[in-house]
Amino acid sequence: MKAADTVGRDSRGYDGAKKINGRKRHLVVDTHGLPLFVMVTPADMTDRDAAKEVLFRLRLMRPEITIVWADSGYAAPKLGGWAKKYLNLTLSTVGRPKGAKGFVVIKRRRVVEGSIAWIVNARRHARDYERLVQHSESLITWAAITLMSRRTTRRQSRRAGQAEPRPPIGH
Repeated sequence: MKAADTVGRDSRGYDGAKKINGRKRHLVVDTHGLPLFVMVTPADMTDRDAAKEVLFRLRLMRPEITIVWADSGYAAPKLGGWAKKYLNLTLSTVGRPKGAKGFVVIKRRRVVEGSIAWIVNARRHARDYERLVQHSESLITWAAITLMSRRTTRRQSRRAGQAEPRPPIGH
């Protein structure tokens, strides 16, 4: 995510692959796309380097989770063994199908990308303005809570509307 001038140089970095000066957002979501937590790092930190911290936080915050599907950017050679040994997590990386050309929808990755798109849809998150990483993480969490509450109330209002029988005409 691009960073505004208010973001300190100590908490931002340059991602050469995406040509962005800013921060990276590491988002952990459930299978429905509801965000569980977020971690923000400088953009020059690779996903593999941030993965141990992300997985460690996940284990502390959600000990009931045992399987994690991760983007191929998190595929460090020894990360799966480390996660199994120290965190009791099974790490499975999701990559592109072999021989695929062009854009390919990958089911597990689509869930995360959709969640990121919903969060970025809030104007405040189109760019990172926060001086402190903790503030950025908190505001992204707040946007995720707003998203979850809207989805929940929308589903409940649909159910409530369907369950209520209509009175006969003329009564």
